[in-house]
Amino acid sequence: MQRELFRTASSVVMDTKRWRNCHIQLDLQSRLYALTLHCIRLQNCANWDSLATVRFVLISASPLSERVCSMSIERKKYQVDVLVCGGGCAGIVAAIAASRNNAKTLLLERAGFSGGIITTVGLPYFDGIAEKKTGRIVVRGIPFELLLKMGRTSPNATHIKPHNPTINSTERFKVLADQLLESHGEQIQVLYHTTACEVRTKNSRVSKVFAANKDGLIEIEAKQVIDCTGDGDIAAWAEVPIEKTEPLMPMTLHFRIGNVRQNPELRTKAREALVHAEKAGKLPMFYGPGIIFCFAKDEAYIHAVRVSGDATNAEDLSRAEVQGRSDAWTMFEAWKNSVPGFEDSYFISCGPYIGIRETRRLVGQYVLTEQDIKSRKSFDDAIATGCWYMDRHPNHTTIGTANDAGTGYQPAPYDIPYRALVARKVDNLLVAGRCHSATAAAASSTRVTVTAMAMGQAAGTAAAMAVKSNTSVAALDGVDVREQLTAQGAGPFTQG
Repeated sequence: MQRELFRTASSVVMDTKRWRNCHIQLDLQSRLYALTLHCIRLQNCANWDSLATVRFVLISASPLSERVCSMSIERKKYQVDVLVCGGGCAGIVAAIAASRNNAKTLLLERAGFSGGIITTVGLPYFDGIAEKKTGRIVVRGIPFELLLKMGRTSPNATHIKPHNPTINSTERFKVLADQLLESHGEQIQVLYHTTACEVRTKNSRVSKVFAANKDGLIEIEAKQVIDCTGDGDIAAWAEVPIEKTEPLMPMTLHFRIGNVRQNPELRTKAREALVHAEKAGKLPMFYGPGIIFCFAKDEAYIHAVRVSGDATNAEDLSRAEVQGRSDAWTMFEAWKNSVPGFEDSYFISCGPYIGIRETRRLVGQYVLTEQDIKSRKSFDDAIATGCWYMDRHPNHTTIGTANDAGTGYQPAPYDIPYRALVARKVDNLLVAGRCHSATAAAASSTRVTVTAMAMGQAAGTAAAMAVKSNTSVAALDGVDVREQLTAQGAGPFTQG
């Protein structure tokens, strides 16, 4: 019966081809049926008025009393050389690096823009670009190119002060990232508002990745896959070894306040106001607060919110977002009501997402440890240099600082090996960014923006090399990856 209904209904819809969704009543064997048909535009067609460009799909035929209908859409499929999941600091650089090494690349990003913590959270710092003691630049390549294009360094610079420079516009960084990605033409395709949500493995490889966006579920086949999700989502769903260290570091919502009048007592009084708010039960906990005037002389950028939780748990992450917004507003009101300089201020905005420091981490072919960092262990397959301090945030208030007393070891520049990006058990998967293979203490140093970018460049380069040589990223010699990075002005700069 449904076949006959489909033939009849299709002819009706063709007569009303301007309608995308048509509800039609047909008298069939003296019974009224409600039919729901949907016009599905084919992938490469733009003209809705052409009968050749639409497909009519009958979903159900039921008595009018029921009127129960659903919708089914043909799944879009992509085939690429390299799939990069996550367009944060590691992901944008991984995608650019893979493309520059002649791999057809697809980048997925859940937000409507790339940039990760810089743009989705609002953190303007290029942490990890230079050694703290000397200001010597230890990461070059694409990360240095981004800083250069943001006007914060010069082409031949070997040192920079401060060692963690800020950019003056996170909005401009969004545009810069778009421009760099688009400059590679068809070599890179970017899908924003797209979240990887499922993985299939076969014969020790990631065979398919499924993602959700406005097209519904899409299906992607890639020769090499790079997990830059920050949370190790692809690695977890591929069932490779991962770990999660409890308690996880807390999350932070960053926010900005306008029309603030700077004065010598501002930071001291702001700190006292938060202590009072916590004692009054209005604020669960906080740190600092960090109050920075890096965007404008009268605009305060704030990082002080501290929310415990596990960002790989949807309910926990949702709760943390709500708590973060509440705490940010509590801080703003406390300052506006009692701190000179904030009396005429206004709340500009908070980051679209709460900032996440730690969730899952890969347990890869090599696990970088704090002992490796402190001893400056040398690796033949080093592909990046780290230099940030061991920045581990506790789940309680720390007044005037981000860390507990006696913590925060500051290392000299150290090597990060290629094997710390390579998954076990699955041959075509790399993990770059804060979820790479490291202990909790080591990752508290490697997790920052520029170090993540450096790992991203290594991962993108290696993935393209594997495609070119018709092998897998797990089979590559990390020394060869290092040599390729060095030839392109990137790689480790551990030694001065």
